[in-house]
Amino acid sequence: MADIKISIIDRDGQTHELVGPTDMNMNVMELCRSYELPVKGECGGMAMCATCQCYLESDTQLPEQSDDELDMLDQAFFVRPNSRLGCQIQLSEAIDGIVLRLAPEQD
Repeated sequence: MADIKISIIDRDGQTHELVGPTDMNMNVMELCRSYELPVKGECGGMAMCATCQCYLESDTQLPEQSDDELDMLDQAFFVRPNSRLGCQIQLSEAIDGIVLRLAPEQD
C-alpha cells in the first residue's frame, strides 16, 4: 500500500494537501469529497455530469481522455485545454504530487 500526495487549489485560491491511498481504487473526485472539498460529483463518477471538472496545473502525465470524458467536457462550462474530470483520474503512484485546480461551479 502506498499513499500519494495531491494538491488541490479550491475556488478561493487556497491550496489543500490531500493524502490518498493507491490500493482502494479511488479517484480524485472521491478523494476530494472525503476531505469535504466542494466537489459535487453528482453522477457518482460515471463521467456524465462534469461537476468534478478540474484543471491540471502541474506537468503530471495523465492517461489520455476517454471518449466519454471528452464528450462530457464538450458540454461543460469553463472548459480549458487542461480540463479534466476528477472522477476519471485514478489514484496511483504515477500521479503523486499532481496539482489540480477546481473549476468554477456550473449553475
